[in-house]
Amino acid sequence: MSDDDHRPADDHRWLDEPRNVTRIVHALAVLCAAALLADLFYTKHPYFSFERWPAFFALYGFVSSVILVLTAQRLRRWLRRDEDYYEPPDQDHHVPPAPGHRGRHDEPPAEGPR
Repeated sequence: MSDDDHRPADDHRWLDEPRNVTRIVHALAVLCAAALLADLFYTKHPYFSFERWPAFFALYGFVSSVILVLTAQRLRRWLRRDEDYYEPPDQDHHVPPAPGHRGRHDEPPAEGPR
């Protein structure tokens, strides 16, 4: 058994506190700013001239992520299924099982000739 099985219902994890989530967001912002500043203090050996621009890779990564999220939102509208898409069909439209079909896995096996 895992520890989750023995937790009381009112027990909260440390990420349940909004204050802790805010701390993580602030820490990530500080790390991103530090990486952005570090970009200014090392010698680059770019292949293309635009790679010399300050913070080029940070901006490229950010813009790419935004485009990825917006594309995923559009794809979701196109690819999503109805809520009942995976539910079994109605009994009125039941298709008989194929020969040799053994039924659902949660049913007991059918008695056959012995």
